[in-house]
Amino acid sequence: QVQLVESGGGLVQAGGSLRLSCAASTSIFSRYDMGWYRQAPGKQRELAARISSGGSTNYADSVKGRFTISRDNAKKTAYLQMNSLKPEDTAVYYCNAERKVLGVPDKSWGQGTQVTVSS
Repeated sequence: QVQLVESGGGLVQAGGSLRLSCAASTSIFSRYDMGWYRQAPGKQRELAARISSGGSTNYADSVKGRFTISRDNAKKTAYLQMNSLKPEDTAVYYCNAERKVLGVPDKSWGQGTQVTVSS
């Protein structure tokens, strides 16, 4: 399993920005697809953004145009740049690393970082 450590969460006013970081412990970071998921109180965890090992990205409709996911394989770190934040973006944000080994999923999660957007 990969150890993932998120950082960068906090309290921000609506319209503001935050950048989340996810540092991974594995030496084969470049082989993993990386994702940022979020879970608001009383709601299910949902995908916010994902970047494949090859660099392809996809976003939830609710964050398209405002969030940007990226990765630095040399630093073994994934990022989520969040702009134009809204109160509905308030959630715990979790980093996810995933790959398949002989068809078997290999998934790891970080501990989560709180993002709170005030109106």
